[in-house]
Amino acid sequence: MKKIEILGTGCKKCNDLTELTKKTADSMQIEYEIEKVTDILKIIEYGVVATPSLVVDGEVKISGKIPSVDDIKKYLS
Repeated sequence: MKKIEILGTGCKKCNDLTELTKKTADSMQIEYEIEKVTDILKIIEYGVVATPSLVVDGEVKISGKIPSVDDIKKYLS
């Protein structure tokens, strides 16, 4: 099971990344749990300075922008 975290303050881009990631993971038929992390201290622990950020299994995959569906698939594979 993949552990997916969306780091951000709850802005529109953060919500868009959450929905796009869910749809992509569902289309790939993978098991996952997704968590929205809004606590600024937890976000800083990842070394992230720009949101939204996508974290998969504890590793920051992208930060500061919404990736393409193809990129999300690559990050989840």
